[in-house]
Amino acid sequence: MSVQDTPQEQPNAGEVVLAARHVTKSFGAVRALKGVNFDVHRGQVTTLFGENGAGKSTLMKILSGVQRPSTGEIILDGEAVDLGSTTEAQERGICIIHQELSLAPNLSVRDNIFMGREIRGRFGVDYAEEERQVRKLMEELEEDIDPLEKVENLRLGQQQIVEIARALSVDARILIMDEPTSALSAAEVEVLFKVIHDLKAKGVSIVYISHHLEEALTITDHAVVLRDGTMTAYAPRAEIDLEWIVRNMVGENFDLGSPPEGYAFGAPALSIKGLAVPSHSGAGLAVDHMDLEVKAGEIVCIYGLMGAGRTELLECAAGRLKPVAGAVELYGRDVSRLTIAERINAGLVLVPEDRQRDGLVQTMSVGKNLSLASIQSFTRGLFTSRKDEDQIIAASIRDVTVKTDGPGAAIGSLSGGNQQKVVIGKMLVTDPSVIMLDEPSRGIDIGAKAEVFRLLAERARQGLAVVYTTSEVSECLSIAHRIIVMHRGKISAEFSHDTTKEAIMAASGESLVA
Repeated sequence: MSVQDTPQEQPNAGEVVLAARHVTKSFGAVRALKGVNFDVHRGQVTTLFGENGAGKSTLMKILSGVQRPSTGEIILDGEAVDLGSTTEAQERGICIIHQELSLAPNLSVRDNIFMGREIRGRFGVDYAEEERQVRKLMEELEEDIDPLEKVENLRLGQQQIVEIARALSVDARILIMDEPTSALSAAEVEVLFKVIHDLKAKGVSIVYISHHLEEALTITDHAVVLRDGTMTAYAPRAEIDLEWIVRNMVGENFDLGSPPEGYAFGAPALSIKGLAVPSHSGAGLAVDHMDLEVKAGEIVCIYGLMGAGRTELLECAAGRLKPVAGAVELYGRDVSRLTIAERINAGLVLVPEDRQRDGLVQTMSVGKNLSLASIQSFTRGLFTSRKDEDQIIAASIRDVTVKTDGPGAAIGSLSGGNQQKVVIGKMLVTDPSVIMLDEPSRGIDIGAKAEVFRLLAERARQGLAVVYTTSEVSECLSIAHRIIVMHRGKISAEFSHDTTKEAIMAASGESLVA
């Protein structure tokens, strides 16, 4: 632990703009934070690393006024403050971009950005001025997003850009970014980093949280590691590397696994033949007459940049999008005309990219979310068997190792990694023969990633065909037997597991940053 970066009892107001001292936070018997000391350095990027459930989001909610600490104090510009709400925090110049998007899908981009702080003119809301400012923000972010477009019509990465634009529009002097790049393309990340450098030049202090460790290393000035509610390490950028982060996060340096071996693949489980899927804009094809075959027990990774057609391919195979040509077969049976529910019953399931919107029911408990997709298995006539449902839920929590207070816990009380395990567990309970996962590691830490990949590898050994997409090259080189690279709706290359990052990125139209 660096003496230079270790928080002092009384923070230096010239160097530290915002600080937490001896902060604790308890939720019933659960202690999320245990005497945390944390400094936000003035005009610099302070990066907070930690596994899901370490307490990162809880700390950020306290610093941004969403929650109050159980004990301890928050110090702003050298003075203790009580941040009773996000509005009060924003008035003091503190703004947060939350990990899970908090946009209103039925409203326009403009209305989302200025919600609750509309620009007033002589005759009410000055919509023209709001639209002008939104267009300027989108120019800064190099995004061609119409201010009047409804948010529900935007892809996930564009929605995240809107969330970032909303925070930038507040003109904050302290900006907290909780997983801001989890749904962004490589080009969008590069633009965001340029914006961050510009903000630093203007004196804005930034707290940055990301599970993309290598990415975070490129912009951080100070690194802090939170583990199980306790700060375990502080250091300036010059003293840290990837190994330092992982070691302090999880206590050991480990990889994401390797392709399971020692068994033969079975018959072709999933066959995609000449599939063509129109793009969301209606101009051209998102998937251009593509063929793909995945055998029982095989793990196939699909890599590609945003817009490559990965998501559209899986959603069409699952029945969420209609193709204009081609067929989807499950063990030789054409399932192209089946509904989503009929495909699930046949053994073809999808874990969607946006777990909050498409994978979970926020008003339901952990247990109810886990049993939702398999309701037919514990229904007898007009009634459900509570005993059978409880057995299914208990087995699923055990099998996918969900860390929860119990089946009755609110789904929102779980960390991002455990929520993702619930989504995966819900689909595995249906006993599928093919599971497709769209960005299964989005927004979860390296430990949770390893657990998810271990689970998929175990199921592949039992004959499950696994297809997953990713925008992280390191995840291609983990458990996948075969790597498919997509570019503009087509397969541009195919590799075995012993290929290189450079080869995969080159095939996707991407290049390594020097």
